[in-house]
Amino acid sequence: MKYSLLNTINSPADLRRLPRHELQRLADELRAFVLESVSKTGGHLSSNLGTVELTIALHYVFNTPEDRLVWDVGHQTYPHKVLTGRRERMGTLRQLGGIGGFPRRDESEYDTFGTAHSSTSISAAHGMAMAAKIKGEDRKAVAIIGDGAMTAGMAFEALNNAGVANAGMLGDMLVVLNDNDMSISPPVGALNKYLARLMSGKFYATAREGAKQVLKNAPPLFELARRFEEHAKGMVVPGTIFEEFGFNYVGPIDGHDLDSLIPTLENLRDLKGPQFLHVVTKKGFGYKLAEADPVKYHAASGKFNPAEGFAKATGPAKPAFMHVFGQWLCDMAEKDKRLVGITPAMREGSGMVEFHKRFPTRYHDVGIAEQHAVTFAAGMACEGMKPVVAIYSTFLQRGYDQLIHDVAIQNLPVLFALDRSGLVGGDGATHAGAYDLAYLRCIPNMSVLAPADENECRQSLYTAFLQDSPTAVRYPRGTGVGVEIQTEMTALPWGKGEIRRESGIAQGRGAQRIAILAFGTLLYPALKAAEQLDATVANMRFVKPLDDELVAELARTHDALVTVEEGCVMGGAGSAVLESLQKSGLNLPVLQLGLPDEFVEHGDPAKQLAGCGLDAAGIEQSILQRFGSRPTLVRPAASS
Repeated sequence: MKYSLLNTINSPADLRRLPRHELQRLADELRAFVLESVSKTGGHLSSNLGTVELTIALHYVFNTPEDRLVWDVGHQTYPHKVLTGRRERMGTLRQLGGIGGFPRRDESEYDTFGTAHSSTSISAAHGMAMAAKIKGEDRKAVAIIGDGAMTAGMAFEALNNAGVANAGMLGDMLVVLNDNDMSISPPVGALNKYLARLMSGKFYATAREGAKQVLKNAPPLFELARRFEEHAKGMVVPGTIFEEFGFNYVGPIDGHDLDSLIPTLENLRDLKGPQFLHVVTKKGFGYKLAEADPVKYHAASGKFNPAEGFAKATGPAKPAFMHVFGQWLCDMAEKDKRLVGITPAMREGSGMVEFHKRFPTRYHDVGIAEQHAVTFAAGMACEGMKPVVAIYSTFLQRGYDQLIHDVAIQNLPVLFALDRSGLVGGDGATHAGAYDLAYLRCIPNMSVLAPADENECRQSLYTAFLQDSPTAVRYPRGTGVGVEIQTEMTALPWGKGEIRRESGIAQGRGAQRIAILAFGTLLYPALKAAEQLDATVANMRFVKPLDDELVAELARTHDALVTVEEGCVMGGAGSAVLESLQKSGLNLPVLQLGLPDEFVEHGDPAKQLAGCGLDAAGIEQSILQRFGSRPTLVRPAASS
């Protein structure tokens, strides 16, 4: 059978009963299963193929779930899900009602901490380790973190804290650095394998601590020994910095070699205090297409044939919003030499590949460091540059203090291009841009634009860039409706919306005259709903400054208003409309439609919108439920 060994593993306990010599066969089957599974559902690929052996080794050595595994980001946990009783559910991955693409505490006891944003694992594992100490429980906590996630300041804050004793106590924790950005060169071969096993063994640890106690009575000798050890390690391993944080550093070792991984992990498991293991893996390992292009095969958007790889696009396709942004960024950079592009490790995801190629000195990837990205942009703006920060809506949340303190208070001209605003499909609640309208519009000096389609996105970015103050343009994941994109950039009237459809119902003639105020790409389902209801539709364009004159005009000429936004209702664009009405002294019924006060589950984007009542049918139904029966359409008399 294709998965004859894998099919016998329904929990890590089953895995731990296997003889050691069977583990490589299991790894081969698990890798093949992950590839086949992702080819049917879509999802992250390269990272999961690269962690197969590491996942097996961790569950084989540690007594999970009693010992805690915390996977940073978590997009590499498909092998973990398969080995922890979810093999049969992998066909539902990232689908509505199915299992998530990231660890979730409510999904499995083996998912000890919910992750999806990077660089949180060491902090969480340290918290778990210290809790075990306080409660007198003998268990380990393991953080598995990638080299990219180690660029974030939070990871080093956690290392700094975990290596320092609190009331004489150190947590028993292990940090596994999964380094897939370096090759397994000869120094990481036989010699390092031997040294790793030696340095992680009890004899070395005992001798090391014993020598410390003896030499402490002779400070010059202690310092000499410490420096000798550091330099000796530094000759073969890059571990001195982690030793300075108080961790015992071991590695680097081959993360695909079970005969190296397992004994090293067994040694580290039996040591007390903070330990650090550096393993080297290869993204896409075992699948030649992914090994050759791990960026392309980072994630599959849908089904594909593993034998052929991702299918090439056929015919002209509607451009995704991120590509609209990328083209605008290049065009604007040609016009204005002050423009600089900044991204926190999201070059491909934000559509900045071409900009990087054409303007390398004006492109800045700061790593997974959103706080730094925002303040870095503020510093450049202070010197007369015009920074454009391309960042996912959900990741800007991590730089919120810097947004307020370093950009807005100083009223600096930084443009935030907010990709993935609104719902994001299979990535689910952790990646949804549900809150940007609410958390941005409350900040003084900040302006917020919500374009309705691809062309309006381009023109909105241009309009925002011209301002001499902080601005944000939010746009969704995926493609728009396919409108023609005008090459010429034209500034939109600042703070002004537009009427896109006028109701034919006369006010005060029985049926209620309703105006729908649409923010962003929900304009188009709103227009469809309006056709059935004969409602007026306004494309508001700006959330802040809101077009108060248009709001007041619609309020005076209609019986009720409906606000529609792909963001949280509380504090969002609809709330801005209510505030505007109150300011104008106008009082009429207002229905606010948007994302509910709950975290929207992962699934197909269209189904997500429908589930929230934000497709055309849902908007129509909500209006009918609130304001009564469908109006009788008033048709103009035919000419004779």
